[in-house]
Amino acid sequence: MPHVEVNLPIKAPAAEAWTAVTRLEDYAGYMENVESVTVIGETASGTRTSEWSVLLKGSVLEWVEVDTLDHGSRVMSFDQISGDLDVFTGYWRVDRAEDDTSVVTFSVEFEIGIPLLADMLNPVATKALRENAEHMLQAIERRITALS
Repeated sequence: MPHVEVNLPIKAPAAEAWTAVTRLEDYAGYMENVESVTVIGETASGTRTSEWSVLLKGSVLEWVEVDTLDHGSRVMSFDQISGDLDVFTGYWRVDRAEDDTSVVTFSVEFEIGIPLLADMLNPVATKALRENAEHMLQAIERRITALS
């Protein structure tokens, strides 16, 4: 299964980065490739359901995922429960670094679901998802900087 992982050091305390990462409903307001994210359900235990619409290389990719937030470890895991891909699962993680900085990691595994075309499509999708993740992380960094 293809895997993409992107890390970005951010000049902000881990608590601030974690807040920005977990406020999914704000993403469309400052990430140009995110058309919408709607939190459609949430439990007291830190699990929520979110509905996404994202531009990926000129195409709209839509899905619904279950997000599990572990505030202590600053990890938000997600698993697609319906959508355009067969599999879309991963996590966001915020690690504390030195001097009030942090490192934000986005990691995802995916399966397009077209076995006969997987050899051709997976490298293209991997590259597109990597670029998309880099843009999202850079947008989070800009957002935190603007709010500081």
